[in-house]
Amino acid sequence: MRRSASKLMVDGARATWLGANFWSRAGGPLMWRTYDAALVRDELRVLREHGLTMTRSFFYWPDFMPEPNRVDETLVARFADFLDAHGELGLRTVPTFLVGHMSGENWDPAWRDGRDLYRDVWLVAQQAWFAKTMTRRFHDHPAVTGWLVSNEMPIYGGSADRDSVSAWAQLIVDAVRAAGGTQPVSLGDGAWGIETTGNDNGFRLRDSVRLCDFLGPHVYRMENDVVRQHYAGAWACELAATFGAPVVLEEFGVSSDFAADEHAAHYYRQNLHNSLLAGAVGWIGWNNTDFDQLADQDPYRHHAFEMHFGLTDATGHPKAQLHEFTAFAEVLRAVDIDRCARPDSDAALVVSSYLESEYPFTDPSDRTSIADALRQAYVSAKLADLPVALTRESDGVAGDARLYLLPATKQLLAPTWHTLERLAEQGSCVYVSYSPGSSDVQRGPWYARLNGMFGVEHQLRYGLIDEIEDEEVVFTLTRDFGGLDKGRQLRFPVSGNANCRAYLPVHPVDAEVLATDAPGRPALLLRRNGSGSILLCTYPIELFAAQTPHANPSDLGVLYTALAEHAQVRRPVTVDDTRVAVDGLVHEDGRRFVWFVSQADAPLTITPRLAAGVGLVDLDGGDPDESVRLPPFGVAVRQIR
Repeated sequence: MRRSASKLMVDGARATWLGANFWSRAGGPLMWRTYDAALVRDELRVLREHGLTMTRSFFYWPDFMPEPNRVDETLVARFADFLDAHGELGLRTVPTFLVGHMSGENWDPAWRDGRDLYRDVWLVAQQAWFAKTMTRRFHDHPAVTGWLVSNEMPIYGGSADRDSVSAWAQLIVDAVRAAGGTQPVSLGDGAWGIETTGNDNGFRLRDSVRLCDFLGPHVYRMENDVVRQHYAGAWACELAATFGAPVVLEEFGVSSDFAADEHAAHYYRQNLHNSLLAGAVGWIGWNNTDFDQLADQDPYRHHAFEMHFGLTDATGHPKAQLHEFTAFAEVLRAVDIDRCARPDSDAALVVSSYLESEYPFTDPSDRTSIADALRQAYVSAKLADLPVALTRESDGVAGDARLYLLPATKQLLAPTWHTLERLAEQGSCVYVSYSPGSSDVQRGPWYARLNGMFGVEHQLRYGLIDEIEDEEVVFTLTRDFGGLDKGRQLRFPVSGNANCRAYLPVHPVDAEVLATDAPGRPALLLRRNGSGSILLCTYPIELFAAQTPHANPSDLGVLYTALAEHAQVRRPVTVDDTRVAVDGLVHEDGRRFVWFVSQADAPLTITPRLAAGVGLVDLDGGDPDESVRLPPFGVAVRQIR
C-alpha cells in the first residue's frame, strides 16, 4: 500500500526545507521599524553555519500597510535588504503576508475597524492587494523560495464557515499567482481543522490542496505522555499527507522556560526524525532566537515564555536545539533525501469519515474520540515496527493492505463495513476494537453487521453500558497467536468517562476466542473469512490508552506486533524492545535506509531482527556491530545491505 510521499517542487526541482521562523532579536515583530542589517546578517550566518538552508519571514501587516492601498516604502526597502542578506549566505526564505497573529497577540492595522477578515468584501480586497503588491515587488528575487498567506489565521480571523474561508483563500492565492508568484504557496493556517482534530474551524485541507502547493502543520501540543509528545509532529504530518500534497512541518518548537536544554533537544530530535519518516519534506523550527531584550515589548511583556523559543539564545549562542538541526542536516545529506521516498506498507490505519464529516445527529465529542484513538494507535504501531499507511474512509478504503487497523471504532459508514469484510475474504486481516463512543448520543456500536461479521452474538442491552469497574484490563491468551505464547497476559489501562468505560459482551458462534479477560469473558476473537480473518477486541483499548497519562510504551505495541505476524506483514528489520521504533526510506537507486528511534530515557543496546538475506551497514558503507547503541531518546540510521 502506498504511503504518501509527495515532493516539494521549487524552480522545477525537488526541494527539502530545513530552517527557522525568523524575527531579529532587535525588535521581534517590530524589527522592521529599527532594522539592523548587520545584526540580521549575523543571525542568519549562525543558522547557515549550523546546517539550515532557509527561513520563514514575516511582513508585520500593521507596519507594512499603514493605510489602505499603500505600503511603507522604507520597510519594503528593508525587506529587500533582508532578502539580499539571504542571498549572500546561500539561504532562501518564505515570506508570510498577513501577520496578523503572532506569539500570543493579534495585531490589527489601525484601519481594519473591526471588519470581518473573511466576509467583508472590501477588507478581503485589501488583503489580496497587499499580497499582490508584495509578490510583485519580490517574486523574482532568488532568495524567495515560497509564499505563505497568513500566520495561524484561525486564531487571527477566528473560525468561520467553510465557504467563506475557501473563497477568502482562493482570492489571496489568486492574487499571488496574478502578481507573478510562481513559487510554492500555502495558507499558514496550521492545519488545525476538522480533518485532523475533529474540530471545525472552517479551514479544510481538502479545499487547501486545490489551491496550495504544500500543507503546513503547526504543532504545539500539551501532553501527558512523552511518546505521544514525540510523535505529535509526525502524526500531524501523516494526517495532512493523506490529501496528496507535500507536507512541511511549518512550526514546531519549545520554550526553554517549559523544557530544560536536554529535554528540548530530545523533543527536536524526535520530531525531526519521526516527521521525516511520516512523509514531511520540510521543517521550520519556532524560532531562530530568544528575545530577552524585549521583555518590555508586547507580546513578550504578557507572554514571557515566548521570549525563549529560540534555536539561539539572546546573544546569538547556539542552544541544544540548534545542534539537533545540525545533526539532522547531516543525516539528510548522507541519505540524499531529495531522492528518497517512503516504502510501501502492508498495514493500513483506517481513518473514519466521522472524523471529518458532520453527519446528521452525531455528537462532536465522538469526532475528538476518533482523533485520540487514531493517534494512540499510530504511536503503538510505530513501537511495533509497523509502518502503517493511513487510508481515509472518505476517499474509499484502499484495498491493497494485508492488515487493517480500526482502533476503538464506534462509527463507519455501512458500506465500509461490507468492504472490510470483502477485503478479509480476499486474504486480508481486519482488526477492530469496540467502542461505544464518548457521548451518550446513540451510545453503542454503529456496525452494519456486528454478529455476522465477527462470528458472535452480542449481549448488549439497549441504552445501557457494560461498565468496567477495574482500573486495568488483563487479557490472557488461550492459544499461541502471532508469536505470543498461550497463557501470555497483556495489560491495558482503563480510562475515560462513564460512556466509554465499557466492554462488548459477546458469545462466540463461529469465531475462535484468542484471549479472555479476568472474569473469563471473550476479549479477543478471530473469525476466518475466506482466505483472510477478522479480529474483534471487545474493549476500546486504544481509547483507554489515549486518555491515560504515561501510557506508552504499552502492551498495545505487543498486540500490534502479534497482529503484524498473524497478517504476515513484511518488515525487513524489527526489534524486540517496544521502546524502539523501526522505519525506513528507499532511495531511487535502490538503497534502503532504516531508522532506529528510541523512546527510552536511558541508553539502550539493541540487536535488530533481520529478514532472510538482509544485513546492515553504516551510512558510509562500513560494517557496524550486530548491535545498535542508542543514547536516551536517541536515533540511529543504518543502510540495509
